[in-house]
Amino acid sequence: MVGVSVHEAARRGYAREADAYERGRPAYPPEATSWLGWQLGLGPGRTVVDVGAGTGKLTRALLQSGAKVIAVEPVAAMRAVLGRELPGVDAREGTAESMPLGDGAADAVVVGQAFHWFDGPAALAEFHRVLRPGGRLGLIWNLRDRRQPLQRAIDEITEPLRGSTPSVGRGDWRAALADSRLFTVHREHTVKFEVRVDHDTFVDRIASISFVAALEEAQRRQVLDRVHALAREHPEPWSYVTEIHVYEREPGAAGSELPSGA
Repeated sequence: MVGVSVHEAARRGYAREADAYERGRPAYPPEATSWLGWQLGLGPGRTVVDVGAGTGKLTRALLQSGAKVIAVEPVAAMRAVLGRELPGVDAREGTAESMPLGDGAADAVVVGQAFHWFDGPAALAEFHRVLRPGGRLGLIWNLRDRRQPLQRAIDEITEPLRGSTPSVGRGDWRAALADSRLFTVHREHTVKFEVRVDHDTFVDRIASISFVAALEEAQRRQVLDRVHALAREHPEPWSYVTEIHVYEREPGAAGSELPSGA
């Protein structure tokens, strides 16, 4: 297996703001998670692995399916919140590129809010190894809807700070899947929804952005002061779009997907 270090923004930011992540990030809409569970065939007697599980936002919905859920998360602070919120869940330290599971251990692998952080080819090889023949991979993101003026105003504060931090919006993650011989597209689906947030939740949502949380304290406080002001000016609900992508596991040798010399 290939071991890949966690991106610095994720490692530092999510370690510092795991509680803000839990408070500020929205749940996935039931319509989206029900559709995902149906496409993955989740239910009693099935095993699903939640990779990059964070504080368990997606894990909660997976548990409702009756399937056995294994949560894999590399950041200890996020894993600690998951354990606090979902006691008894099988939560394991690991990365997408080096998963703590045996070959063919799962019927499904899911990734919420995280695939764009991964080394795509290495992660897909691991997913292929862990999945049983006929298994499926589900990727899901809750995305702030940039058509809403409020979301564009938030971006004016945050995006100049992003630097090289990976972003689902850049679409780089798609290349690994398009080039892979291990997975093929099965279905895609989108769900629009709104979330009404109070002032503190508004600020926690922005504070939990990895590269904001990773800032030096003085700069972080300056950014959050601007966010507090924006929250006072915008009491309206937040607009989101949930994107779901489901892929079929193809027969084949996963090792052929790894970079030469890995």
